[in-house]
Amino acid sequence: MRTAARETLFKIVFAGQFNSDCGESFKSAMYKGEKLTDADISYCESILKIINEHKEEFAKTLDSHSKLFPESRLFPADRSILFVALAEILYFDEVPDAVSVNEAANIASKYSSAKSASFLSGILSEIIREKGNV
Repeated sequence: MRTAARETLFKIVFAGQFNSDCGESFKSAMYKGEKLTDADISYCESILKIINEHKEEFAKTLDSHSKLFPESRLFPADRSILFVALAEILYFDEVPDAVSVNEAANIASKYSSAKSASFLSGILSEIIREKGNV
């Protein structure tokens, strides 16, 4: 289970929206504080690399799937959750899409709202359906 790793990723991505100095020492402190395994840390580093490389693409994807709430208007917590899930869904084939959606909804329920959980699940499900038709 990578639930703790995903929550840690969420926190790192979320913090990065407010402080551009979320470097190695911050990530190391987060990993240590959450008692992540070496495998979890490797997973987190892979996902963070994907997010950094594809941030603009993710924003455009969200804009095209959420007309009323474009990426720039999303709550920072929701944006962070979506970026982690999109990295898994679009670039990390080892994780089943349904797991990414479920984990995103669970994190949203914990750190955002029940409405956000449903909203994020809907957006991610639509992206997965579109991905399957490509």
